[in-house]
Amino acid sequence: MKYYIIAGEASGDLHASNLMLALQKEDVHADFRFWGGDLMENVGGTLVKHYKERAFMGFGEVIMNLRKILGFISFCKKDIAQYKPDRLIFIDNSGFNLRIAKWARKQGFNTNYYISPQVWASRAGRVEAIKRDIDAMYVILPFEEAFYKKYNYQVNFVGHPLIDAIDKKSSFDERAFKSELNLTDKPIIALLPGSRKQEITKMLSVMLKMVPKFDNFQFVIAGAPSQERAFYSSFYSDSSVKFVANRTYDLLSISHAALVTSGTATLETALFKVPQVVCYKAGNISYQIAKRIITLKFISLVNLIMDREVVTELIQHEFNEKRLEEELSKILDKEHRSQLFDAYRELEEKLGGKGASAKAAKLIYNS
Repeated sequence: MKYYIIAGEASGDLHASNLMLALQKEDVHADFRFWGGDLMENVGGTLVKHYKERAFMGFGEVIMNLRKILGFISFCKKDIAQYKPDRLIFIDNSGFNLRIAKWARKQGFNTNYYISPQVWASRAGRVEAIKRDIDAMYVILPFEEAFYKKYNYQVNFVGHPLIDAIDKKSSFDERAFKSELNLTDKPIIALLPGSRKQEITKMLSVMLKMVPKFDNFQFVIAGAPSQERAFYSSFYSDSSVKFVANRTYDLLSISHAALVTSGTATLETALFKVPQVVCYKAGNISYQIAKRIITLKFISLVNLIMDREVVTELIQHEFNEKRLEEELSKILDKEHRSQLFDAYRELEEKLGGKGASAKAAKLIYNS
C-alpha cells in the first residue's frame, strides 16, 4: 500500500521513522512519501519537505510566516492528491495536520492520526474537528483515552514509542565517547536547551550560568540535529563546557543530572532515570496568549502523566539564574534523587510498556 506521512520536528521524525519500520513488517509492499526528517529518509521512500523548513515557534512567529505556511498547506494538498495514498498518517504537528485532515476527509482519503494533538491542553473544541476528519486516532499518553471518551470518541491507546526508541538504542563505547569529548571523571550535567533557534537562544544562556557555580561537575550541551554547531558556539567560550551533536541518548545514559527545555526531552530524560529541572521561556506575546488558552496544571510530560509535581518546572520569569541554581542543587541531593527515581519507575509503568509502533502499525494497516 501507499502511505503518505506528515511529521514535524525531531521527535515527530523519530516516531514516524519507527512507525515506518513497523509498517514495513506488516506490509512488504509499503511505499512511503512523507514530510519529515533524516530518520524517516533513512527508512526509505520520498522526502517531500524537511521539518526544518517549517520550524516556526510561538504565535508571533506563525503569524509572521503565515504566507509561507499557507503555501506549504496548498502544496501538500496537491501532492497528496497526485500521490493518492491508501493511508494518510498524521504525526502530532496539529496546526498543520488538522488543516490537511479537514481537506483530506472530504476527498475520501483514509485518515489516521498517530500521537494526538494536545487538545487536552488547550482548545478542546478541536475534538469535534478530529471526530469529523480523522478515521482513527492512536494515542500514546495514558490519560488521553479517558479524555476523548468524555467527547464520545473512541481512540486506541498503544503505549509510548519512546520506550521502544530507548530500548532499541544501540550500545556505545562510553570510554571512547568521553575521550572524544575530552571529558574528565567529574559527574556530568546535561544541558538540553531545545531544538529551535528561538528556544535555544532563550534557554541556553541562563543554563550556562550554572557552570561556574557547580565546578565539581562538567557540563555538556546536547545539540539538536536541526542546528549547526556554530550556532551553539556563540553562547559560550568556556573550554570546560563540552558539546555533542545528535547524541542526546548517549549523553543522557551517562549523565548525573540535566537541565531540560520543556517538551519530549523531559520524558526522555525521565526514562533514562536522570534527575532534571524542567525549563521554559517564550516570547512575552506568545506566553501571554498561551497563558490564557492553556488549562493545564503542568507543562512537562512527566508531571502531566503522573498528575502531580514530580519534577520542578521553572516557567517564564521563574526561569532565572537564582531559581535554577536552587533547583539544580536540590536534584543533586541524595534523598531528593531517591524520591525522583521511585517516581520515574512508576511513570514507566503507566506508559504501557513496549510495542507502541508495532501496535499502531498493525491497526493502521488493517484500518
